[in-house]
Amino acid sequence: MSRITVGISDRKVCRAPDELATYALGSCVAVCLWDSTAKVAGMAHIMLPNSEEIPNDNNVNKFADTAIKRLYEDMLLSGASKGGIIAKAAGGANMLGGIGILSNIGERNAEAVTAQLKRLGIPLVAEDMGLNYGRTVYFRAEDGQMTVTSGLKGTKII
Repeated sequence: MSRITVGISDRKVCRAPDELATYALGSCVAVCLWDSTAKVAGMAHIMLPNSEEIPNDNNVNKFADTAIKRLYEDMLLSGASKGGIIAKAAGGANMLGGIGILSNIGERNAEAVTAQLKRLGIPLVAEDMGLNYGRTVYFRAEDGQMTVTSGLKGTKII
């Protein structure tokens, strides 16, 4: 088994027995897609909710509205079936407070992720989003298990 790191504003897809990992999620959201038959998993580390808010930024992996769509397409190209993909998500904490574009960014990221999954018809079957603490996420292609760790809240398996 290999552990594949997904960086900030990044997305990756793998097959069993590999797993995906992303570290130090605060207001960002890790969106994980999985097909149980094909044993294909994907993860996107989303930083902002909407690409239209920063029109000159061409990194599609940074935004919920574009990253999830591309991750879904990557999953299909890797052998997943349209009706067989489910989602899990973690992050979206209120870490920054902020004003302007950063105002309530964790909550806005979580809402944008949920809305985009709904638009694509991908059921969100488990989540650990919100509150005010950071998370690290591990996602296994073998069984779709998401492990969420936090210094404040310990380890959860969803």
